Amino acid sequence: MDLLEPVTQPYAWGSHTAIAELQGRPAPTAGPEAELWMGAHPSAPSGLERSGARTTLNAVIAADPPRELGAECAARFGGRLPFLLKVLAAEQALSIQVHPSREQAQAGYQAENARGLAPGDKSRNYVDDWPKPEILCALTRFEVLAGMRTTADAAALLRALGVAALEPLAAGLAGTADPAALTRALAGILTWPAEGRAALVAAVAAACERVAAQAGQYAAACAATVRLAGEHPGDLGVVASLLLRHAVLGPGEAVFLPAGGPHAYLHGTGVELLANSDNVVRAGLTGKHIDVPELLKLLDPAALVPVIEPRPVGVHGDGRVCVYDSPAPEFRLHRAELRAAELVLPGDGGARIALCTEGAAVLRASSGTLKLPRGEACFLSAADGPVSASGPASLFIAGDGIGAPG
Repeated sequence: MDLLEPVTQPYAWGSHTAIAELQGRPAPTAGPEAELWMGAHPSAPSGLERSGARTTLNAVIAADPPRELGAECAARFGGRLPFLLKVLAAEQALSIQVHPSREQAQAGYQAENARGLAPGDKSRNYVDDWPKPEILCALTRFEVLAGMRTTADAAALLRALGVAALEPLAAGLAGTADPAALTRALAGILTWPAEGRAALVAAVAAACERVAAQAGQYAAACAATVRLAGEHPGDLGVVASLLLRHAVLGPGEAVFLPAGGPHAYLHGTGVELLANSDNVVRAGLTGKHIDVPELLKLLDPAALVPVIEPRPVGVHGDGRVCVYDSPAPEFRLHRAELRAAELVLPGDGGARIALCTEGAAVLRASSGTLKLPRGEACFLSAADGPVSASGPASLFIAGDGIGAPG
């Protein structure tokens, strides 16, 4: 059992308070803190100490993949930890984006390498050849755009705005259930003529402000669009956001994002578990690289982006363990509510990362005992075998999804 030193990512949309408060540091911080990475991604591996020497988690795994990951996981994923655990703290909206499947990532990565793009080139879409499905579990109220609306719903919302320029798009959506119409509508927005973009965004923002004030079916989504217009003035992503389903997760609820599922995280703090990749193809609401043709190629307008409730998988002692079901073989997310009596953590036989989000946990294995206070995370290797834990504490446990039902 190894206590991890996570890497903090200072992206501009991040919070000045959430991650610092979770870790017990003074807040607000001088700069934004957007994500806390716990894992072995090559660009930002977590630090740890082994045998009295400082090293990184990816170096430890590379030295003996079957011991650290388990033989099955090491063989299936080429000796690489298949998941990355994060705390994500969004003070402002992230970009509208999609992630590739494994086949798309491999083809895209090879194509960009063949074009001679350097590994750090900011015009890259593919920084590795892995897919990036992900699941996000809310720690606070968390506002998201996740998946496309139905064609009928999207047409009704566009017409509720009363913006004449959007009527051709609404007409193309009305009267058809074909998801391809959503792709065409999104393409129409993202390729809007440059000379008319500012006027379109301004007109949509004004219309959304009016609809939001009426407290009807689309009030919450339109209020979110008004905020996006303030954060990203003139950005066509403001208009494109209207084609996505708006949802608000309560603490403990989660959303799963498959390959091709368009999404944007708008505001809140959550625990995110994803395949060990950083491949992102963006459509808007960002100053980073945007590639509309590639995004439209990856987009699956029919992709289901469900809100997931935790499913109890057993009661041990006086603590409860729940799982957030998803079909990704790279990861599986459990949550354990610990009390005084010990319970055995799920995932025995493979590598795991445990994160304490409330209280303080005590973990016990044949190798020893580890105290895990709020805001700390640890790596549990396959060699650690069964690990029991007691609290009071709340733990998130990330492991691989091999053999897990979706």
